Amino acid sequence: MRRVAFKMHLKEGQKAEYIKRHNEIWPELKTLLKDAGISGYSIFLDEETNTLFAFQKVSGEGGSQDLGQNQIVQLWWKFMADIMKTNPDNSPVTTPLEEVFYME
Repeated sequence: MRRVAFKMHLKEGQKAEYIKRHNEIWPELKTLLKDAGISGYSIFLDEETNTLFAFQKVSGEGGSQDLGQNQIVQLWWKFMADIMKTNPDNSPVTTPLEEVFYME
């Protein structure tokens, strides 16, 4: 099982809406993520910088960032684009993070 972490950026004043949308995550998106081997998916917010820190456990080759060709993911990106910093294809601007310490 691999651990994957990355950061994204929330637009100013969008914390409540971001939480609301994730509390109502589409069942088909959740199923897609699980079927792709993604578990233990957490997202944290640094309110001082509006930086979102995402962590997921991944079994298999990819992670959530590798599902961009899936229509459900593309619709989710479009749904979230108004409250996050995004690329031209509506995917969130992400920065992979290197694991420099781990303790079980």
